[in-house]
Amino acid sequence: MHKREIGIFSGSFNPIHNGHLMLASYLSEFTYLDEVWFVVTPHNPLKDTKTLIEDDVRLEMVKIAVEGYKKLSASDVEFNMPRPSFTIDTLNRLSIENPDINFTLIIGADNWSIFNRWKNANEIISKYKVLIYPRAGSEIIIPDSYGQNVQSVNAPVIEVSSTFIRKCISEGKSMQAFVPEKVYKYIIEKRLYLTSESPES
Repeated sequence: MHKREIGIFSGSFNPIHNGHLMLASYLSEFTYLDEVWFVVTPHNPLKDTKTLIEDDVRLEMVKIAVEGYKKLSASDVEFNMPRPSFTIDTLNRLSIENPDINFTLIIGADNWSIFNRWKNANEIISKYKVLIYPRAGSEIIIPDSYGQNVQSVNAPVIEVSSTFIRKCISEGKSMQAFVPEKVYKYIIEKRLYLTSESPES
């Protein structure tokens, strides 16, 4: 039986922006992946979450963003898992729940450079494929011993960040060109990412 090939793109997506969509679309069109699933990560108790808005709100923005994209989907698989969420546990859970699918982990070159610090990094590489996308300032070095399980992809280098978008929104700047139209409308209507010092928009 032919198994579908699904890429797992995990992150806080706080908020999701056009760069995320461009990267996921590139990977689903120009690699072996049939689809890309955006896995929204919940609050991590080990990290500062002052700027991280509610899990359900971030998930809703991802769902809005992928409307109309046949090869992109939103996933809340980690919402009902022990926290903090570890990638190996998420991949194993998805594989158990979807035995007809092969899962590939999608990570940036910056994360790849510290991948040896991830929980059960060797297990991830032995059980799953990994696609690494370029990030400015990060070199991608893949040991020969990993074979075809780990590959770099020549995706566009996208410099937009959610941190930049949050900061600009809090300063009253328009981020309309950086965020999907319906997501930006949602952010404005819900008054997300505004602080008590934010200018009225």
